Amino acid sequence: MLNFSITAISSNSGKTLLTMALLNYFKSSVRPFKIGPDYIDPQFHKKISNSDSINLDTFLMNREQVKWLYSKYSNKRVSILEGVMGFYDGEDRGCSTYSITKLLNIPTILILDCRGTYITISAVLKGILEYRRDNTIKAVVLNYISSESHYNLIKNILEKEHNIIVLGWIEKNIPILKNTHLGLDLEDMSKIERISREVLKNINLSLLKTFAKREEKLKVDKYPFEKIEKQDKYLTIVNDKNFSFLYYDNLQFLKEIFKKVTIVNSIKDEAIPKKSDIVYICGGYVESGEAYNRIKNSNNFRKSLINYSKNRKIYAECAGLLYLGNRVDNKKMSGILDIDFTLTDRFIRLGYYYNEKGVKGHSFHYTKPIDNKNGFDILSKKLNGRGEVGSWQNSNGKIFGTYLHTMFRNNIKLLKERFL
Repeated sequence: MLNFSITAISSNSGKTLLTMALLNYFKSSVRPFKIGPDYIDPQFHKKISNSDSINLDTFLMNREQVKWLYSKYSNKRVSILEGVMGFYDGEDRGCSTYSITKLLNIPTILILDCRGTYITISAVLKGILEYRRDNTIKAVVLNYISSESHYNLIKNILEKEHNIIVLGWIEKNIPILKNTHLGLDLEDMSKIERISREVLKNINLSLLKTFAKREEKLKVDKYPFEKIEKQDKYLTIVNDKNFSFLYYDNLQFLKEIFKKVTIVNSIKDEAIPKKSDIVYICGGYVESGEAYNRIKNSNNFRKSLINYSKNRKIYAECAGLLYLGNRVDNKKMSGILDIDFTLTDRFIRLGYYYNEKGVKGHSFHYTKPIDNKNGFDILSKKLNGRGEVGSWQNSNGKIFGTYLHTMFRNNIKLLKERFL
């Protein structure tokens, strides 16, 4: 078995580029993982590798729970973890690439951005390696290299001054994938094979396999979550291109505890099954022009959801919350909850949050309510801290929408309150 993580000093340094190339190279038997709460990268991982990507997050879950998740899902010949931001970023909130790889004892490849530098990058590396001497960094890949002589110049300095493996280099003019305002464009996949070859052509994969080899799978003694009996209930999940933000373990856990689970595609104008006991609408995109055009004529879906909402439960996250409202600017939604939203030019929330009951989650959105009528449940950066309203519900509490994304397996209390 092989397992390793990919990190950098900061975002936009090449983590996803190298991860993409290696997932493509190992795609016959690879399990991707994403450190942190991000939804976009796991979708990208799956599209390349045809294997569902698993989020590992020691803010949303405790250490033993994350170890259990990794043990459960590292069931392929190769496990590749894509880091979050820079290697140590997130340590103040309890989740970083450093902390996850240290917890799981996984070797790390550090990508170094070498634009306009050669000796100075050695000083940067020295700082990274000495900041936490128990770090998991075993090798480096040099990115944005202008020529082979530029690479050899830096390689010789790094090997002389540090006990580090230099795996190779990525040249600076490789075509990149288009971005959206929330991350990578999942439609722009035509370049994957060509880019992957270009990324890996100067990287020593045989050398990578020597330090990434793992003899035994990580073992966990017991199930570190509160147990819940299987429910004799019917759950419908709205999950499609618009409502695509669904943690894979959330889906698997919901399938474990509900007798029946159905996936409804709003874009195909599928109706909510009348016999459902609860509807869960995932987060995603509904506020942008392209996303709204995909769903604005889904009248069968909208009417069935409105009818369903009259006497049964709905749990909606982020884009699901927006769809429960009246409108986002001039874009008409379902009107199930009496809220109007507007799309702004800058994000309103970004990062980890607590709700008023102490549930840990993650929020990243550009929309906000025009007013806070019927709103409750302050979302704050600190437990019991200051913040703004982040959730809404109807008068009987059965219809609930929130900007907070979270994991369900370790939030049984939330599940009992909102789903059961």
